[in-house]
Amino acid sequence: MAQSETKVLTAHVPLPLAEKVDQMAARLERSRGWIMKQALSAWIDQEEEHSRLTREALADVDAGRVIYHQAVQAWADSLGTDEPLPR
Repeated sequence: MAQSETKVLTAHVPLPLAEKVDQMAARLERSRGWIMKQALSAWIDQEEEHSRLTREALADVDAGRVIYHQAVQAWADSLGTDEPLPR
């Protein structure tokens, strides 16, 4: 199997974090580099999803698909009453 191209990245991390990476690597019997790639990939996926959800939300606002805070607050306040407002 052909190995994909790679690039070395360096970062200074606090010692306690570096120690946790080393502990995780030892526990999983993986290299420090493998742990770092997994963590970086997960973080990038998370940030990309956050960005996608933000763009989606802004499109909803632009299209007028919003619920005003006062309406949500009135609904939430009604939940403990004998006549709660519909969703």
